[in-house]
Amino acid sequence: MITLQNERLVQEITQLILEQLGGRTLEADSSKSVKVGVSARHVHLSREDMDTLFGKGSELTPFKELMGGQYAAKETVTIIGLKLRPIENVRVLGPLRKATQVEVSATDCIKLGVKAPVRLSGDLAGSAPITIVGPKGAVSLKEGCIVAQRHIHMSPEEAAKFGLHDKQVVCVQAPSSRGGLLENVPVRVDPTFTTEMHIDTDEANGLGIKNGEMLPLVL
Repeated sequence: MITLQNERLVQEITQLILEQLGGRTLEADSSKSVKVGVSARHVHLSREDMDTLFGKGSELTPFKELMGGQYAAKETVTIIGLKLRPIENVRVLGPLRKATQVEVSATDCIKLGVKAPVRLSGDLAGSAPITIVGPKGAVSLKEGCIVAQRHIHMSPEEAAKFGLHDKQVVCVQAPSSRGGLLENVPVRVDPTFTTEMHIDTDEANGLGIKNGEMLPLVL
């Protein structure tokens, strides 16, 4: 049986451990909330791979504007992993990049049979191999497939208002009935960004988070 004396003892021990570790109680600040953007699987292409997949000199066709000058294109591809179980209609995002990158969820990795690491966009060294198939050809990458690490985009003005800086790591609270604490969320600051937290479909479904929902930072 848990007595009042035992509860107090547990609280005292917990507080002592926090003080020894230099820790502090985390509290959600509802005045500092970020909008969530749930990112489905998608592909970024280099000029060379665009030519192979869609034809020499082909261009992406924008249909939905995203932040930072990016956009969702009408073009889609098929991705294939080691299990040879294709995932079709994977959206291509523009503009073209220096290196081709495939972003999938951990659930996608199981179907594809790839061991994609959790990385921030652009960190591709040692990432998983993947094959991309387009209407004109196919590209087999030795590396380039990742599970995108959750992160927050902010403009310098918004970051200053929140008291944050580029590459700072924060926590975000998901207060739904299936919610929890999203830890290790890096902040990425750039003048072209608007404030938005990006998570993948696995995280959104697992924690009951809806696209466009506002979640408080935990300070």
